[in-house]
Amino acid sequence: MGWIGDQIDSIKSIQFRQVITQAVTLGMIVTSALIIWKGLMCITGSESPVVVVLSGSMEPGFKRGDILFLRMTEDPIRTGEIVVFNIDGREIPIVHRVIKVHERQDTGEVDILTKGDNNFGDDRALYAHGQLWLQRQHIMGRAVGFLPYVGWVTIIMTEKPIIKYILIGALGLLVITSKD
Repeated sequence: MGWIGDQIDSIKSIQFRQVITQAVTLGMIVTSALIIWKGLMCITGSESPVVVVLSGSMEPGFKRGDILFLRMTEDPIRTGEIVVFNIDGREIPIVHRVIKVHERQDTGEVDILTKGDNNFGDDRALYAHGQLWLQRQHIMGRAVGFLPYVGWVTIIMTEKPIIKYILIGALGLLVITSKD
């Protein structure tokens, strides 16, 4: 019985090692993704180097589900540029075009007014209560490129959480049952 017990223990220890190996591998994948994201933040100068267009307000230029690549530099923001900005009190950033830039003579600060290409009026109704202009601290970045429709994966997983849970469960099951 000693030999059989040793073999069973050996099998159990191999399975335990596989689980530990898979957990370490998963941790390395997650850590690598975070490092890549932080690296992109440093290279682009933007707190969010990649965003997904969530509405049709920028059609026909950008459609819902397009992924935008952002870059933020110290260059002055100009009329016609497409920017992504945050509004105080709102979690989701907005992608719209700059329609007016106003430089204050006394401070040199720049005020920015935006509008969605597919919207009738400017964005003042979207800004925080009493706010008429955006300042530079509201701007997350300028659009420098895009991939059409790739962001639909994110939109679907946000709007239909069950799909996200099924996908995570399937990937977890794949990791657990993987032999290599």
